[in-house]
Amino acid sequence: MQASRVRKQTDARGGDIEDISFSNKEIPKIRTSLLEWYDENRRDLPWRRLSSGQDDVHVEHRERKAYAVWVSEVMLQQTRVQTVVDYFNRWMEKWPTIHHLARASIEEVNEMWAGLGYYRRARFLLEGAKMIVEGGGEFPKTASSLKMVKGIGNYTAGAIASIAFEETVPVVDGNVVRVIARLKAISANPKNSATVKNIWKLARQLVDPKRPGDFNQAVMELGATVCSPAAPSCSTCPISHQCQALSLSRSNESIQVTDYPMKVTKAKQRRDYSAVSVVEIVEEGSQSDSRYLLVKRPDQGLLAGQWEFPSVLLDGEADLASRRKAIDIFLKQSFGLDKEKSCKVVLREEIGEYVHVFTHIRLKMHVELLILHLKGGINFLQRNQESTTMTWKFVDNKALSTLGLTSGVRKVYNMIEEFKQNRSDSLPMKTRKNRRENNLIKRC
Repeated sequence: MQASRVRKQTDARGGDIEDISFSNKEIPKIRTSLLEWYDENRRDLPWRRLSSGQDDVHVEHRERKAYAVWVSEVMLQQTRVQTVVDYFNRWMEKWPTIHHLARASIEEVNEMWAGLGYYRRARFLLEGAKMIVEGGGEFPKTASSLKMVKGIGNYTAGAIASIAFEETVPVVDGNVVRVIARLKAISANPKNSATVKNIWKLARQLVDPKRPGDFNQAVMELGATVCSPAAPSCSTCPISHQCQALSLSRSNESIQVTDYPMKVTKAKQRRDYSAVSVVEIVEEGSQSDSRYLLVKRPDQGLLAGQWEFPSVLLDGEADLASRRKAIDIFLKQSFGLDKEKSCKVVLREEIGEYVHVFTHIRLKMHVELLILHLKGGINFLQRNQESTTMTWKFVDNKALSTLGLTSGVRKVYNMIEEFKQNRSDSLPMKTRKNRRENNLIKRC
Protein backbone atom coordinates (compact mmCIF):
# COMPACT_ATOMS: atom_id res chain seq x y z
CA MET A 1 0.00 0.00 0.00
CA GLN A 2 2.77 2.42 0.96
CA ALA A 3 4.65 1.66 -2.26
CA SER A 4 1.51 2.42 -4.24
CA ARG A 5 1.16 5.84 -2.61
CA VAL A 6 4.81 6.67 -3.37
CA ARG A 7 4.37 5.61 -7.00
CA LYS A 8 1.29 7.78 -7.42
CA GLN A 9 3.00 10.84 -5.99
CA THR A 10 5.98 10.30 -8.31
CA ASP A 11 3.59 10.14 -11.27
CA ALA A 12 1.88 13.32 -10.17
CA ARG A 13 5.18 15.15 -10.03
CA GLY A 14 6.23 14.38 -13.56
CA GLY A 15 6.96 10.69 -13.98
CA ASP A 16 4.99 8.22 -16.06
CA ILE A 17 1.54 9.81 -16.42
CA GLU A 18 -0.25 6.94 -18.11
CA ASP A 19 -1.64 5.75 -14.78
CA ILE A 20 -2.93 9.17 -13.74
CA SER A 21 -6.70 9.62 -13.76
CA PHE A 22 -9.43 11.58 -12.02
CA SER A 23 -11.28 9.67 -9.34
CA ASN A 24 -15.04 9.25 -9.28
CA LYS A 25 -15.04 11.53 -6.26
CA GLU A 26 -13.07 14.31 -7.97
CA ILE A 27 -14.98 14.45 -11.23
CA PRO A 28 -18.40 15.68 -10.02
CA LYS A 29 -16.78 18.30 -7.76
CA ILE A 30 -14.69 19.70 -10.62
CA ARG A 31 -17.65 19.72 -13.00
CA THR A 32 -19.98 21.46 -10.57
CA SER A 33 -17.45 24.04 -9.41
CA LEU A 34 -16.30 24.92 -12.92
CA LEU A 35 -19.77 25.25 -14.41
CA GLU A 36 -21.01 27.42 -11.51
CA TRP A 37 -17.96 29.64 -11.90
CA TYR A 38 -18.42 29.82 -15.68
CA ASP A 39 -22.09 30.77 -15.40
CA GLU A 40 -21.12 33.74 -13.25
CA ASN A 41 -17.84 34.80 -14.90
CA ARG A 42 -17.94 33.93 -18.58
CA ARG A 43 -16.95 36.74 -20.89
CA ASP A 44 -19.60 38.20 -23.16
CA LEU A 45 -18.24 37.30 -26.60
CA PRO A 46 -20.13 37.53 -29.91
CA TRP A 47 -19.65 33.88 -30.88
CA ARG A 48 -21.03 32.79 -27.51
CA ARG A 49 -24.19 34.78 -28.10
CA LEU A 50 -24.68 32.91 -31.37
CA SER A 51 -23.90 29.52 -29.82
CA SER A 52 -25.96 29.83 -26.63
CA GLY A 53 -29.45 28.46 -26.12
CA GLN A 54 -29.88 24.90 -24.96
CA ASP A 55 -33.52 24.74 -26.13
CA ASP A 56 -32.75 25.59 -29.75
CA VAL A 57 -33.65 22.50 -31.78
CA HIS A 58 -33.95 24.01 -35.27
CA VAL A 59 -31.39 22.48 -37.61
CA GLU A 60 -30.57 25.72 -39.41
CA HIS A 61 -29.91 27.49 -36.10
CA ARG A 62 -27.72 24.66 -34.86
CA GLU A 63 -25.72 24.77 -38.08
CA ARG A 64 -25.32 28.54 -37.86
CA LYS A 65 -24.02 28.08 -34.33
CA ALA A 66 -21.60 25.43 -35.54
CA TYR A 67 -20.38 27.78 -38.26
CA ALA A 68 -19.91 30.61 -35.74
CA VAL A 69 -17.96 28.33 -33.38
CA TRP A 70 -15.81 27.14 -36.29
CA VAL A 71 -14.96 30.67 -37.44
CA SER A 72 -14.22 31.90 -33.91
CA GLU A 73 -12.07 28.94 -32.95
CA VAL A 74 -9.97 29.22 -36.10
CA MET A 75 -9.52 32.97 -35.58
CA LEU A 76 -8.57 32.45 -31.94
CA GLN A 77 -5.68 30.15 -32.84
CA GLN A 78 -2.50 32.18 -32.19
CA THR A 79 -4.56 35.40 -31.80
CA ARG A 80 -5.78 37.33 -28.76
CA VAL A 81 -9.49 37.48 -27.97
CA GLN A 82 -9.56 41.31 -28.06
CA THR A 83 -8.21 41.27 -31.61
CA VAL A 84 -10.57 38.55 -32.83
CA VAL A 85 -13.85 40.22 -31.76
CA ASP A 86 -13.88 42.88 -34.50
CA TYR A 87 -12.69 40.44 -37.17
CA PHE A 88 -15.38 37.94 -36.19
CA ASN A 89 -18.15 40.53 -36.34
CA ARG A 90 -17.07 41.76 -39.78
CA TRP A 91 -16.73 38.21 -41.06
CA MET A 92 -20.18 37.12 -39.88
CA GLU A 93 -21.75 40.26 -41.31
CA LYS A 94 -20.26 39.55 -44.73
CA TRP A 95 -20.68 35.74 -44.68
CA PRO A 96 -23.42 34.91 -42.12
CA THR A 97 -23.65 31.23 -43.14
CA ILE A 98 -21.38 28.56 -44.52
CA HIS A 99 -23.20 28.84 -47.86
CA HIS A 100 -22.31 32.52 -48.13
CA LEU A 101 -18.66 31.76 -47.37
CA ALA A 102 -18.52 28.94 -49.92
CA ARG A 103 -19.33 31.46 -52.67
CA ALA A 104 -16.44 33.77 -51.70
CA SER A 105 -13.10 33.97 -53.49
CA ILE A 106 -9.74 33.48 -51.80
CA GLU A 107 -8.96 37.15 -52.58
CA GLU A 108 -12.06 38.28 -50.67
CA VAL A 109 -11.26 36.01 -47.75
CA ASN A 110 -7.65 37.17 -47.58
CA GLU A 111 -8.77 40.78 -47.66
CA MET A 112 -11.14 40.17 -44.74
CA TRP A 113 -8.39 38.29 -42.88
CA ALA A 114 -5.66 40.91 -43.46
CA GLY A 115 -3.87 41.68 -40.22
CA LEU A 116 -4.78 38.46 -38.38
CA GLY A 117 -1.76 36.58 -39.70
CA TYR A 118 -1.36 32.84 -40.25
CA TYR A 119 -3.28 33.12 -43.52
CA ARG A 120 -3.42 29.38 -44.03
CA ARG A 121 -6.22 29.37 -41.44
CA ALA A 122 -8.36 31.55 -43.69
CA ARG A 123 -7.69 29.38 -46.72
CA PHE A 124 -8.68 26.24 -44.82
CA LEU A 125 -11.92 27.90 -43.68
CA LEU A 126 -12.83 28.67 -47.27
CA GLU A 127 -11.81 25.25 -48.58
CA GLY A 128 -13.67 23.52 -45.74
CA ALA A 129 -16.83 25.55 -46.43
CA LYS A 130 -16.69 24.67 -50.13
CA MET A 131 -16.14 21.01 -49.26
CA ILE A 132 -19.21 20.89 -46.99
CA VAL A 133 -21.48 22.76 -49.42
CA GLU A 134 -20.35 20.73 -52.43
CA GLY A 135 -20.93 17.56 -50.39
CA GLY A 136 -24.61 18.40 -49.94
CA GLY A 137 -24.52 21.36 -47.61
CA GLU A 138 -25.29 19.57 -44.35
CA PHE A 139 -22.95 20.59 -41.53
CA PRO A 140 -21.21 17.57 -39.91
CA LYS A 141 -22.52 17.08 -36.38
CA THR A 142 -20.00 14.75 -34.73
CA ALA A 143 -16.34 15.18 -33.96
CA SER A 144 -15.41 12.18 -36.09
CA SER A 145 -17.26 13.50 -39.15
CA LEU A 146 -15.99 17.04 -38.62
CA LYS A 147 -12.39 15.79 -38.76
CA MET A 148 -13.06 14.71 -42.34
CA VAL A 149 -13.33 18.39 -43.34
CA LYS A 150 -10.12 19.96 -44.57
CA GLY A 151 -8.46 22.11 -41.94
CA ILE A 152 -10.48 20.76 -38.98
CA GLY A 153 -8.39 18.87 -36.43
CA ASN A 154 -9.13 17.23 -33.10
CA TYR A 155 -9.43 20.48 -31.16
CA THR A 156 -11.72 22.35 -33.56
CA ALA A 157 -13.84 19.24 -34.15
CA GLY A 158 -14.33 18.81 -30.40
CA ALA A 159 -15.21 22.47 -29.94
CA ILE A 160 -17.83 22.49 -32.70
CA ALA A 161 -19.35 19.12 -31.77
CA SER A 162 -19.62 19.87 -28.07
CA ILE A 163 -20.67 23.54 -28.21
CA ALA A 164 -23.05 23.43 -31.19
CA PHE A 165 -24.30 19.83 -31.12
CA GLU A 166 -23.79 18.88 -27.43
CA GLU A 167 -21.67 15.82 -28.18
CA THR A 168 -19.80 14.65 -25.08
CA VAL A 169 -16.28 15.08 -26.42
CA PRO A 170 -13.34 17.01 -24.95
CA VAL A 171 -11.25 19.82 -26.37
CA VAL A 172 -7.59 20.34 -25.59
CA ASP A 173 -5.76 23.58 -26.30
CA GLY A 174 -2.90 25.27 -24.45
CA ASN A 175 -5.23 26.52 -21.73
CA VAL A 176 -6.71 23.07 -21.12
CA VAL A 177 -3.25 21.48 -21.03
CA ARG A 178 -2.17 23.96 -18.37
CA VAL A 179 -5.28 23.52 -16.19
CA ILE A 180 -5.14 19.72 -16.25
CA ALA A 181 -1.36 19.63 -15.80
CA ARG A 182 -1.75 21.70 -12.63
CA LEU A 183 -4.74 19.76 -11.36
CA LYS A 184 -2.67 16.59 -11.55
CA ALA A 185 0.79 18.18 -11.06
CA ILE A 186 2.00 16.86 -14.39
CA SER A 187 5.36 18.40 -15.17
CA ALA A 188 6.02 16.38 -18.33
CA ASN A 189 6.79 18.11 -21.63
CA PRO A 190 3.39 19.44 -22.86
CA LYS A 191 4.58 19.18 -26.47
CA ASN A 192 5.43 15.50 -26.18
CA SER A 193 2.95 13.30 -28.06
CA ALA A 194 2.57 10.88 -25.12
CA THR A 195 1.82 13.78 -22.77
CA VAL A 196 -0.73 15.27 -25.18
CA LYS A 197 -2.40 11.88 -25.58
CA ASN A 198 -2.81 11.50 -21.83
CA ILE A 199 -4.08 15.05 -21.39
CA TRP A 200 -6.79 14.23 -23.94
CA LYS A 201 -7.62 11.10 -21.91
CA LEU A 202 -7.95 13.15 -18.73
CA ALA A 203 -10.02 15.82 -20.46
CA ARG A 204 -12.35 13.11 -21.76
CA GLN A 205 -12.90 11.94 -18.18
CA LEU A 206 -13.85 15.41 -17.01
CA VAL A 207 -16.22 16.64 -19.73
CA ASP A 208 -19.76 16.98 -18.42
CA PRO A 209 -22.26 14.90 -20.47
CA LYS A 210 -25.13 17.25 -19.56
CA ARG A 211 -23.37 20.46 -20.63
CA PRO A 212 -20.33 19.40 -22.68
CA GLY A 213 -20.01 22.65 -24.62
CA ASP A 214 -20.24 24.87 -21.57
CA PHE A 215 -17.84 22.68 -19.64
CA ASN A 216 -15.22 22.75 -22.39
CA GLN A 217 -15.53 26.52 -22.62
CA ALA A 218 -15.28 26.76 -18.82
CA VAL A 219 -11.93 24.94 -18.76
CA MET A 220 -10.57 27.12 -21.57
CA GLU A 221 -11.93 30.26 -19.91
CA LEU A 222 -10.31 29.30 -16.62
CA GLY A 223 -6.95 28.83 -18.31
CA ALA A 224 -7.25 32.13 -20.18
CA THR A 225 -8.34 34.30 -17.26
CA VAL A 226 -7.39 32.65 -13.95
CA CYS A 227 -4.95 29.77 -14.42
CA SER A 228 -2.55 31.85 -16.51
CA PRO A 229 0.98 30.71 -17.46
CA ALA A 230 3.01 33.09 -15.30
CA ALA A 231 0.66 34.61 -12.71
CA PRO A 232 -2.21 32.26 -11.80
CA SER A 233 -4.85 33.67 -9.47
CA CYS A 234 -5.14 30.61 -7.25
CA SER A 235 -7.12 32.47 -4.58
CA THR A 236 -10.03 32.98 -6.99
CA CYS A 237 -9.82 29.61 -8.73
CA PRO A 238 -13.04 27.56 -8.34
CA ILE A 239 -11.14 24.24 -8.39
CA SER A 240 -8.15 25.18 -6.24
CA HIS A 241 -9.11 22.52 -3.67
CA GLN A 242 -8.60 19.84 -6.31
CA CYS A 243 -5.31 21.31 -7.60
CA GLN A 244 -2.34 19.10 -6.75
CA ALA A 245 0.17 21.68 -8.02
CA LEU A 246 -1.17 24.21 -5.50
CA SER A 247 -1.14 21.61 -2.74
CA LEU A 248 2.48 20.70 -3.46
CA SER A 249 3.52 24.37 -3.54
CA ARG A 250 2.03 24.94 -0.10
CA SER A 251 3.90 21.99 1.41
CA ASN A 252 7.23 22.61 -0.33
CA GLU A 253 8.72 26.08 -0.80
CA SER A 254 10.87 24.92 -3.73
CA ILE A 255 7.77 24.02 -5.78
CA GLN A 256 5.60 26.56 -7.53
CA VAL A 257 2.30 26.19 -9.35
CA THR A 258 3.95 27.68 -12.42
CA ASP A 259 6.35 24.70 -12.56
CA TYR A 260 3.45 22.81 -14.15
CA PRO A 261 3.56 21.98 -16.94
CA MET A 262 7.29 22.19 -17.62
CA LYS A 263 8.43 25.13 -19.74
CA VAL A 264 9.60 24.14 -23.20
CA THR A 265 12.46 26.06 -24.77
CA LYS A 266 11.23 27.73 -27.92
CA ALA A 267 13.01 26.94 -31.15
CA LYS A 268 15.43 29.67 -32.14
CA GLN A 269 14.04 31.93 -34.84
CA ARG A 270 15.61 31.69 -38.24
CA ARG A 271 16.99 34.97 -39.54
CA ASP A 272 16.13 35.76 -43.16
CA TYR A 273 16.94 38.79 -45.27
CA SER A 274 15.22 40.17 -48.33
CA ALA A 275 15.38 43.05 -50.77
CA VAL A 276 11.94 44.56 -51.40
CA SER A 277 11.42 46.81 -54.40
CA VAL A 278 8.23 48.85 -54.55
CA VAL A 279 7.97 49.22 -58.32
CA GLU A 280 5.87 52.18 -59.43
CA ILE A 281 5.11 52.59 -63.12
CA VAL A 282 4.48 56.16 -64.30
CA GLU A 283 3.63 57.91 -67.54
CA GLU A 284 6.27 60.12 -69.11
CA GLY A 285 6.50 63.42 -67.23
CA SER A 286 3.77 62.68 -64.66
CA GLN A 287 3.15 60.53 -61.60
CA SER A 288 -0.56 61.28 -61.33
CA ASP A 289 -1.52 58.06 -63.14
CA SER A 290 1.05 55.82 -61.50
CA ARG A 291 0.43 52.15 -60.77
CA TYR A 292 2.19 49.66 -58.51
CA LEU A 293 3.35 46.18 -59.42
CA LEU A 294 2.14 43.42 -57.07
CA VAL A 295 3.25 39.79 -57.19
CA LYS A 296 1.26 36.84 -55.88
CA ARG A 297 3.12 34.40 -53.64
CA PRO A 298 2.99 30.64 -54.36
CA ASP A 299 -0.12 28.76 -53.21
CA GLN A 300 1.96 26.73 -50.76
CA GLY A 301 4.31 27.80 -47.99
CA LEU A 302 4.67 31.00 -45.98
CA LEU A 303 1.93 33.58 -46.68
CA ALA A 304 0.56 31.35 -49.44
CA GLY A 305 -1.41 33.19 -52.12
CA GLN A 306 -0.80 36.66 -50.67
CA TRP A 307 0.00 39.76 -52.72
CA GLU A 308 3.28 41.54 -52.10
CA PHE A 309 5.74 43.92 -53.70
CA PRO A 310 8.52 42.29 -55.77
CA SER A 311 11.13 40.88 -53.41
CA VAL A 312 14.18 38.64 -53.42
CA LEU A 313 15.48 36.50 -50.57
CA LEU A 314 19.14 37.17 -49.86
CA ASP A 315 21.80 34.76 -48.62
CA GLY A 316 22.46 37.06 -45.68
CA GLU A 317 23.16 40.71 -44.98
CA ALA A 318 24.06 42.40 -48.28
CA ASP A 319 25.17 45.88 -49.25
CA LEU A 320 23.08 48.23 -51.38
CA ALA A 321 24.82 47.35 -54.65
CA SER A 322 24.30 43.61 -54.10
CA ARG A 323 20.63 44.07 -53.20
CA ARG A 324 19.97 46.19 -56.27
CA LYS A 325 21.73 43.69 -58.50
CA ALA A 326 19.54 40.88 -57.12
CA ILE A 327 16.37 42.93 -57.67
CA ASP A 328 17.44 43.91 -61.21
CA ILE A 329 18.01 40.27 -62.15
CA PHE A 330 14.61 39.28 -60.71
CA LEU A 331 12.73 42.07 -62.51
CA LYS A 332 14.46 41.31 -65.80
CA GLN A 333 13.90 37.55 -65.63
CA SER A 334 10.32 37.74 -64.34
CA PHE A 335 8.92 40.77 -66.19
CA GLY A 336 11.41 41.72 -68.87
CA LEU A 337 12.12 44.98 -67.06
CA ASP A 338 15.54 45.93 -68.39
CA LYS A 339 16.91 49.38 -67.52
CA GLU A 340 18.90 49.43 -70.75
CA LYS A 341 16.11 48.39 -73.12
CA SER A 342 12.54 48.33 -71.85
CA CYS A 343 12.33 51.00 -69.17
CA LYS A 344 13.84 54.18 -67.80
CA VAL A 345 14.53 54.80 -64.12
CA VAL A 346 12.75 57.95 -62.94
CA LEU A 347 13.72 57.52 -59.29
CA ARG A 348 15.46 54.86 -57.24
CA GLU A 349 15.66 55.55 -53.55
CA GLU A 350 16.62 53.45 -50.54
CA ILE A 351 13.74 53.86 -48.06
CA GLY A 352 14.85 51.93 -45.02
CA GLU A 353 14.64 48.63 -43.17
CA TYR A 354 11.77 46.79 -41.52
CA VAL A 355 11.93 43.63 -39.40
CA HIS A 356 8.83 41.44 -39.65
CA VAL A 357 8.59 38.67 -37.05
CA PHE A 358 6.84 35.40 -37.80
CA THR A 359 6.57 32.48 -35.36
CA HIS A 360 9.77 30.83 -36.55
CA ILE A 361 11.33 33.48 -38.83
CA ARG A 362 12.74 36.93 -38.24
CA LEU A 363 12.70 38.59 -41.65
CA LYS A 364 14.71 41.75 -42.20
CA MET A 365 13.48 43.62 -45.28
CA HIS A 366 15.53 46.26 -47.08
CA VAL A 367 12.98 48.49 -48.81
CA GLU A 368 13.49 50.65 -51.88
CA LEU A 369 11.23 52.72 -54.13
CA LEU A 370 11.81 52.17 -57.84
CA ILE A 371 9.85 54.48 -60.14
CA LEU A 372 9.97 53.42 -63.78
CA HIS A 373 8.75 54.70 -67.11
CA LEU A 374 8.05 51.86 -69.54
CA LYS A 375 9.22 52.58 -73.06
CA GLY A 376 6.50 50.35 -74.45
CA GLY A 377 3.84 51.48 -71.99
CA ILE A 378 1.82 49.26 -69.65
CA ASN A 379 0.99 46.97 -72.56
CA PHE A 380 4.63 45.93 -72.68
CA LEU A 381 4.32 44.11 -69.35
CA GLN A 382 0.89 42.73 -70.17
CA ARG A 383 2.24 41.18 -73.37
CA ASN A 384 4.92 39.42 -71.32
CA GLN A 385 2.46 38.10 -68.74
CA GLU A 386 1.68 34.94 -70.71
CA SER A 387 5.35 33.98 -70.83
CA THR A 388 5.77 33.74 -67.04
CA THR A 389 4.35 31.35 -64.44
CA MET A 390 4.26 34.19 -61.92
CA THR A 391 0.92 35.86 -61.18
CA TRP A 392 1.05 39.64 -60.93
CA LYS A 393 -1.12 42.71 -61.40
CA PHE A 394 -1.10 46.50 -61.43
CA VAL A 395 -3.02 48.53 -58.86
CA ASP A 396 -3.35 52.26 -58.46
CA ASN A 397 -2.74 54.12 -55.23
CA LYS A 398 -6.43 54.15 -54.26
CA ALA A 399 -6.83 50.40 -54.75
CA LEU A 400 -3.60 49.69 -52.92
CA SER A 401 -4.70 51.66 -49.87
CA THR A 402 -7.83 49.50 -49.49
CA LEU A 403 -6.43 46.14 -50.59
CA GLY A 404 -6.26 43.34 -48.03
CA LEU A 405 -2.50 43.21 -47.58
CA THR A 406 -0.52 41.37 -44.91
CA SER A 407 0.74 43.52 -42.06
CA GLY A 408 4.30 43.29 -43.40
CA VAL A 409 3.35 44.49 -46.89
CA ARG A 410 1.14 47.19 -45.40
CA LYS A 411 4.09 48.43 -43.34
CA VAL A 412 6.25 48.63 -46.47
CA TYR A 413 3.53 50.59 -48.27
CA ASN A 414 3.23 53.00 -45.33
CA MET A 415 7.01 53.52 -45.42
CA ILE A 416 6.75 54.51 -49.08
CA GLU A 417 3.87 56.90 -48.42
CA GLU A 418 5.73 58.53 -45.55
CA PHE A 419 8.83 58.94 -47.71
CA LYS A 420 6.81 60.56 -50.50
CA GLN A 421 5.11 62.91 -48.07
CA ASN A 422 8.41 63.99 -46.52
CA ARG A 423 9.94 64.43 -49.96
CA SER A 424 7.00 66.53 -51.12
CA ASP A 425 7.15 68.68 -47.98
CA SER A 426 10.86 69.33 -48.51
CA LEU A 427 10.42 70.64 -52.08
CA PRO A 428 10.62 74.43 -52.60
CA MET A 429 7.21 76.14 -52.64
CA LYS A 430 7.64 77.19 -56.30
CA THR A 431 8.30 73.61 -57.41
CA ARG A 432 5.21 72.33 -55.57
CA LYS A 433 3.07 75.09 -57.11
CA ASN A 434 4.29 74.26 -60.62
CA ARG A 435 3.53 70.56 -60.08
CA ARG A 436 -0.02 71.33 -58.94
CA GLU A 437 -0.56 73.62 -61.97
CA ASN A 438 0.79 71.00 -64.39
CA ASN A 439 -1.49 68.32 -62.90
CA LEU A 440 -4.48 70.68 -63.14
CA ILE A 441 -3.73 71.47 -66.82
CA LYS A 442 -3.46 67.73 -67.58
CA ARG A 443 -6.83 66.97 -65.94
CA CYS A 444 -8.48 69.80 -67.89
